[in-house]
Amino acid sequence: MKRGVLGGVVVLAGALIWLLFFWQPRVGHEVPAATSMNLAEAPKGGDFVLNSYKGEIDTRSLRGKVLILYFGYTWCPDVCPTSLGFLSAALDQLSAAELGEVQTLFISVDPERDSLEHLKGYGEYFHPGILGVTGTHQQLGRVAALFGAAYRHVEQPSATDYVVDHSADLYLVDRQGRLLTTIRHGTQPDGILSAIRAALNNN
Repeated sequence: MKRGVLGGVVVLAGALIWLLFFWQPRVGHEVPAATSMNLAEAPKGGDFVLNSYKGEIDTRSLRGKVLILYFGYTWCPDVCPTSLGFLSAALDQLSAAELGEVQTLFISVDPERDSLEHLKGYGEYFHPGILGVTGTHQQLGRVAALFGAAYRHVEQPSATDYVVDHSADLYLVDRQGRLLTTIRHGTQPDGILSAIRAALNNN
């Protein structure tokens, strides 16, 4: 099977799994502009600590690995499933050795609804290498600012029925913990794969 066809099948399978297990009817939402647009200089990234089902995740303990960061939430009706589908298709093309040198963090900006166990299931349905993490809004706001990401809650008629508009880029962090590059939302799996391999080979 050709690589392009295989990638399309993987993305479709991920989307179907998400529809079966996680989708609930929600209105669509906007992707806000990254906060870096309003900064005097481009964001540089930085270390942070958030929570996962495995316990506290401190990015300083992940030195030596390439980190892939994505900000979203499990109730996301459209953007997150597409982005994670593309990402999982790229991760599936990495060798076992390459995967061992990569850590993907799905950073939930909806801690009220996204429990750590729910994040575990959500991330792993797309790819076993995707670890869901979250924290308080104070923590999340700081992390988002470090990488130039943005998010905002958009209330709906019910207090528990809301969407979260969020930027949808991927952020690649090098082995030394520095923000290396930003992969724009909508980049196809082959483009994501090339960026990951470039990060792995960047010394």
